[in-house]
Amino acid sequence: MATKIPNVATLSVDNSLTAITWSGLLNGDDGTWVSAAEFADRSIHFYGTFGAGGTVVLQGSNEDTPTAANAVTLADPQGTAISKTGTAIEQVLELTRWIRPAVTAGDGTTSLTATLFIRRPNNLRT
Repeated sequence: MATKIPNVATLSVDNSLTAITWSGLLNGDDGTWVSAAEFADRSIHFYGTFGAGGTVVLQGSNEDTPTAANAVTLADPQGTAISKTGTAIEQVLELTRWIRPAVTAGDGTTSLTATLFIRRPNNLRT
């Protein structure tokens, strides 16, 4: 079980669009917590090799220092937990202080990527 450090890419000149990507997530791995509270719109894309029983969730926390013990699985706009066993893109309902993916099941072939795409409100954008 390892904690993966994400790659962060700014995708717009006004810094309003960012992609945060955790790759090489194996069975039992999670991502480093990232703070993205200033970003209003969020979607998560899970893809890769899920293997037998592979499951990945998106977790959130509002603690000062987030812990795995208190992490909560976030939901989509329909209120369904973001817990996937195959390639998927979901909008994220809750706005939390911290966010990360976690692989909760899988086998030796499980190797996933999670990309969080986020947009900061920008009044200068036309």
